[in-house]
Amino acid sequence: MLSKDGVAAEIVYTSTREAFEQVAAKEEFDIVLADYLLPGYSGLDALKFFRERCAETPFLLVSGTIGEQAAIESLKNGATDYVLKLWPDRLVPSILRAIQEATERRQRRHAQTELLRREKYFRALTENTLDILTILNSEGLYLYNSPSLKRVLGYDPQELAGKRAFSMIHPDDVKVAEAAFIEAVQCPERTVRVDFRFLHKDGSWRYLEAVGQSHLADLEIGGVVVNSRDVSDRKSAEKGVRDLEDQLRQAQKMEAIGQLAGGVAHDFNNILTVIHGHASLLLQNASLTGAPARSARQIAEAAERAASLTRQLLTFSRRQVMQPRQINLNDLVSNMTSMLGRILGEDVRLRVNCSQQPPLVQADASMLEQVLLNLAVNARDAMPQGGSLTLAISMRSARELKPRCDTDAEHFACLCVTDSGCGIAPQDLKHVFEPFFTTKEVGKGTGLGLATVYGIVKQHNGWLEVESTVSQGSTFKVFLPAIRIEPVSEAVSDLQIGSRGGRETILVVEDEAPVRELVCDILSTYGYQVIQAESGVKALEKWKESGDKVDLMLTDLVMPDRLNGRQLAEKLWADRPGLKVIFTSGYSAEVVGKEFVLQPGIHYLQKPYVPDLLARKIRECLDARSN
Repeated sequence: MLSKDGVAAEIVYTSTREAFEQVAAKEEFDIVLADYLLPGYSGLDALKFFRERCAETPFLLVSGTIGEQAAIESLKNGATDYVLKLWPDRLVPSILRAIQEATERRQRRHAQTELLRREKYFRALTENTLDILTILNSEGLYLYNSPSLKRVLGYDPQELAGKRAFSMIHPDDVKVAEAAFIEAVQCPERTVRVDFRFLHKDGSWRYLEAVGQSHLADLEIGGVVVNSRDVSDRKSAEKGVRDLEDQLRQAQKMEAIGQLAGGVAHDFNNILTVIHGHASLLLQNASLTGAPARSARQIAEAAERAASLTRQLLTFSRRQVMQPRQINLNDLVSNMTSMLGRILGEDVRLRVNCSQQPPLVQADASMLEQVLLNLAVNARDAMPQGGSLTLAISMRSARELKPRCDTDAEHFACLCVTDSGCGIAPQDLKHVFEPFFTTKEVGKGTGLGLATVYGIVKQHNGWLEVESTVSQGSTFKVFLPAIRIEPVSEAVSDLQIGSRGGRETILVVEDEAPVRELVCDILSTYGYQVIQAESGVKALEKWKESGDKVDLMLTDLVMPDRLNGRQLAEKLWADRPGLKVIFTSGYSAEVVGKEFVLQPGIHYLQKPYVPDLLARKIRECLDARSN
């Protein structure tokens, strides 16, 4: 019958119970046909045995006498169908239908198994990924959030269901996020990217990087699919890099300004030496009276004010000469409180908190006093209606500070200056240490106060930190490398050497002709014999001619012909170790070598100077015992 209906089949025939059970246990079949009544065996028994081993294979009972009750019983026991022998034309269709239904059942079961597997796989992905998978409807309302939402932003997915996504975005980022959403809706073929800040459940803002695409036309999805990733740590790292780059650019800019300021101040000091020197010579002339005398005095006073400005420029550019010694910051600040009280006035309350540990530093005392004075004046000007100024000294370890300078110091002394003034606007903070930058009215500040502080602190291998809030006040923190050695008390002599001259021979080495001529005239006036040279090379020639007559050399530090003042002095010391030398310059010895430090026994005279100071310095050096 099967062949007649065009059904190709491989048939296994059994007629006994033993043969059936043996075959059923070993082989697989697409369908089983069993007679309802068998010798010593029944179709129901065969059905029961077969179903225990294979529940899915179709099983058809064929009988000529099966009644309605028996048919129902067979179906309850797992028969797929039954066919009466009276209707043989139903056999083949029943077989084909049973096989088709069995195949469909297997396919459905396979599909369900695969669906469950995929759902489990998807859930594992969404629960363990660091990204948030979101589906929004066309109005931006949440339709779905992956379980990872809890881990990333603290919300359970059901908490946000039905809420508008843009209500959770930072107000400053809402417009850009909405624009990206509209673009995704209007251009479904396009993938849209956007960054924004999202409110975490703990109240903080987290940076999210989102990628979205519209699937509104897809009925199975019906929304805009968004993949969001928390990039807060990356944003923080990028900000740190930007801050470091800003600091580097600021340091480079300050260095460039410092070099310019130092060069200008050096040249200006040479000019001021001539102006101040000649004005002082005129004032020493007793016959000069009346208007000429007043003019000479005005010239001298103006030159002194100009010299003060150039000293500040040199300090900012870190080319001012340092004379370091061991200092206890507690003592230095305490000793200045009386003077600071007078400067601040009665409306400003001054408080001083000293460090419990001795804050010892190697520094130039006068320079640190200048730092404190400038910061105090700056604070006073920020409190026109009065307020409070707190000076706090403390010790900090390098581990907690992450020093911003090239030093191997393990501890740092911190001078913290806090005022309750008007504060500094954020856009001005990055400019406060630039020379000539000021927020004060015209005529009420030179813009060099904080620039001078910056230069001094940098010269001492330290750094500054500033915190300020408008209308609340400012805090300046000065960090300096600490030392462990107790300071040695120094006896300071009150003896002042008079401005008297002598008959010794002095070798004057100065490349600026006006300065050189002025110095030679002054020394000649005081009775000295003078040999002059315009460079180090010329000075060596003069030395060869008259070196045995020279008692002292006065030399500029910076000179042409690749032979500076220090190098010249070393050559002459090699010939005569006891030669006395006074160095002079418009800026410090840093120009001729960072290792250059003024040691006891080596004399230095800062330009510009007046004749009386030059004469006293010459006499002091000549009368000092040779080392």
